[in-house]
Amino acid sequence: MTPQDIIRRPLETEKGTALREKANVYLFEVNKAANKLEIKNAVEKLFGVHVESVRTVVTHGKVVRRGLNTGMRGRIKKAYVGLKEGEKIALFEGA
Repeated sequence: MTPQDIIRRPLETEKGTALREKANVYLFEVNKAANKLEIKNAVEKLFGVHVESVRTVVTHGKVVRRGLNTGMRGRIKKAYVGLKEGEKIALFEGA
């Protein structure tokens, strides 16, 4: 897999913003098949930073209703990526 296949998109949430400000941790949606080492290498290659830690979690899809119809949202895998002290990802700082 290429780095673009591994990192699907950055996640902009309230929790992610708080983690970024306090602990220099960035939040991404990643490919479900990617492991922590692949995620680390992809972030380092795409953004030119040094990664200290990677934590992952799979969120289960929620049940949603549209009138009488019910369905499920998809499951996603999130990665919490901790960077070395003093490093930032410009993609998040511009928002």
